[in-house]
Amino acid sequence: MQLNLKNPIIFFDLEATGINITSDRIVEICYVKVFPNGDQEIKTRRLNPEMPIPAEATAVHGITDEMVVDCPTFKSIAKSLAQQIEGCDLAGYNSNRFDIPLLMEEFLRAGVDIDLSKRKFIDVQTIFHKMEQRTLSAAYKFYCEKELIDAHSAEADTLATYEILKAQLDRYPDLQNDMAYLAEFSRQNKNADFAGRIVFNDDDVEVFNFGKYRGKPVVEVLKSDPGYYGWIMQGDFALHTKKVLTNIKLREFSK
Repeated sequence: MQLNLKNPIIFFDLEATGINITSDRIVEICYVKVFPNGDQEIKTRRLNPEMPIPAEATAVHGITDEMVVDCPTFKSIAKSLAQQIEGCDLAGYNSNRFDIPLLMEEFLRAGVDIDLSKRKFIDVQTIFHKMEQRTLSAAYKFYCEKELIDAHSAEADTLATYEILKAQLDRYPDLQNDMAYLAEFSRQNKNADFAGRIVFNDDDVEVFNFGKYRGKPVVEVLKSDPGYYGWIMQGDFALHTKKVLTNIKLREFSK
């Protein structure tokens, strides 16, 4: 099924030095940019993460330090990548919990403050798990009746994710071919930050989603325990989490 698009949508996948969005770095990115008329652009880039790639990560994606030593850094491509993403919705496999938060961290580290607040995020894994409860390779075989060759290479995973979403739309009549609907359907929480440390509750109020203040409104916590802000700002939290927290503090305490 052809996607019903109002905006271009970018299917993308990241390979990284690990799974910690605050300390790990991207070593490969692939995206398929799909336009409303059905045209596609595919781009794959290897990146020098400026840190050693652990053996555990290499065992997953096959990328070694020697393979990226002469590759560009994320910072060197950040502005051009942001221009490619501008105005596009984003889709991936487990992207809401990993790829998008990690990508935003890399942009912030590079000093590129890209605004994704009006973009729609479609997580094909969430749709799959709600419907069938499988892995990416199983999803590809289940929906597309194909074996996923070169799994855990960014390009293979990206293209498979794109094909799976189209097959999901063909398979489930209740799934609407509408990016706003799919973004809502594939959302697990209404996050204020990409890492999901701060979320909106049923009253659309920002609350902490971790720790001793889980479920408590951020504004109330900042008033009752001012030191909590400093603890987060000095802690091992995502840069985007810190940015969102700071914006809430500035918004409320400048009234």
